Amino acid sequence: MAGIVRKSFDSADETRPFEDGKGRLDLLIGDGGSVGRAVFEPGWQWSKHVKPIAGTDSCQASHVGYVISGRMKVVMDDGETTEFGAGDYMEVKPGHDAWVLGDEPCVALDWLGFTDYAVPQS
Repeated sequence: MAGIVRKSFDSADETRPFEDGKGRLDLLIGDGGSVGRAVFEPGWQWSKHVKPIAGTDSCQASHVGYVISGRMKVVMDDGETTEFGAGDYMEVKPGHDAWVLGDEPCVALDWLGFTDYAVPQS
């Protein structure tokens, strides 16, 4: 087993595209866990571009991450809402919808909730 591992999102272990070409999730898988980088294109919305893949009424993933660029609005099932932008740390519990704000892609890293995110249901 190697003492040092180097990986790049540019050659991710797995890539999961979102519906309608509205982005993708790049996943790096390591012994210590997985980390994902999602690129959410302008016009992306969870309920339109991931819900058909996930098969749930709202996103059921817990997210702990960091927004690299762009902006996103998150609305919890109970109506609580916030916006995240470049430089923000985020924690979002299961039970939410989200969408990109503006004309710039929202790029985010997540080291908790992307392992099972946008996996087609069988």
